[in-house]
Amino acid sequence: MSGTRIEPAKLLELQENLVRSHALAIGDPLGERESALVLLLRAHALAQGYSGCTPALVAHLTRLFNRRRIPVVTDGGSVGASGDLAPLAVLASAVMGEGRFYGARPKPYRFREKEALSMINGTQLIAALLGAALVEARVLIDTADVVGAMSLEALHGSRRPFDAGVMRAKPHRGMETVGRRFRRLLAGSAIMTSHKSCGRVQDAYSIRCIPQVHGSVRDAFDFATDITLREINAATDNPLVLGDGSIVSAGNFHGQSVAHAADTLGSALTTLGNISERRIERLTNPDLSELPAFLAPEGGLNSGFMALQVAAAALAAENRVLAYPASVTTIPTSASKEDHVSMGPTAARHARKIAANVSRILAMEAICAAQALEFLRPLRPGRGVARAQAVVRRRVRPLGRDRDLTPDVAGATRLVREGGLRQPARQ
Repeated sequence: MSGTRIEPAKLLELQENLVRSHALAIGDPLGERESALVLLLRAHALAQGYSGCTPALVAHLTRLFNRRRIPVVTDGGSVGASGDLAPLAVLASAVMGEGRFYGARPKPYRFREKEALSMINGTQLIAALLGAALVEARVLIDTADVVGAMSLEALHGSRRPFDAGVMRAKPHRGMETVGRRFRRLLAGSAIMTSHKSCGRVQDAYSIRCIPQVHGSVRDAFDFATDITLREINAATDNPLVLGDGSIVSAGNFHGQSVAHAADTLGSALTTLGNISERRIERLTNPDLSELPAFLAPEGGLNSGFMALQVAAAALAAENRVLAYPASVTTIPTSASKEDHVSMGPTAARHARKIAANVSRILAMEAICAAQALEFLRPLRPGRGVARAQAVVRRRVRPLGRDRDLTPDVAGATRLVREGGLRQPARQ
């Protein structure tokens, strides 16, 4: 229908019809913060000056954001090409007075010519979901270093694989960052000194290769962040009104760049969860750790943290399913006019779910590592690790005998998500 000519007298009616026909509210409602982010990003994209809308529309959207009159946006129904049509139409429907709001309903806005199309054509749902996932991931990546250092100490691992010379020999930025952070975390460790003359030649990969694995996750995070920031600051609708006044039908609405970024982030975080789960296995398996079975003080009578390893394995396995790249699952839509799509919203939703699962895996590793360090007393770990163990102990007390671990995991997960375990390496 893109070739159909609309009479000028019906152009305002067309704006309302475009919104109503596309405002298919399926999926789950985004929270107020995520919906506000979609609203803000759409206003920002329109303000780039390529969308053919009036300044009044940008001003209206900005007022809604500033006054916390946030339209409720749903997360389903978009394939991430021709923009996030359905979710952005749900946003536009609320703006023109027919949708739902967080907060009081404001006065409706009447879209002018081209403005409805400008509102619904863009990648702001993908960018908002991916942006939120990146914020969560930044905390998890820092936390994984701290928790991994706790596990390394508890498992009598070596600090030599983190030496600056090793990092310089393979100078990936993320790897160098991880090595530097671990050297600070492990400084002053009496545990390290106690086993420096042991006969062990090499640690398992989940310990020895932390710089290479955690470092690659950091590099993937930087890639996804760079792509997302460029997308946020771009004009992503169609057609575009260029500076010379020409109107060009193009493809800036296509979300392939951010779809790849979301898949990359999801894959990287899945790797972070995988290696954390393997460290939990080593901490709880007496054949691998030289620690009591499942870290139980009186094994047999007590099962200790057996369930934590099982739960971590389940979450890691779920992540491996979610990490399948949505960006390759294109399917034609709209009478095959839109015959290649990005599936960016699916990739971004999966990345957020993976991040939530990884926060729980890291929380369980923190609980296990803190318990394992109890068995090594009176030897003290490095100063950064000791601070981290103290932070965990404010939320989770040592395990003496079996108890319901649900509150412990919930408390440790909140600690991880709040960034409470990022700090020891920064001091």
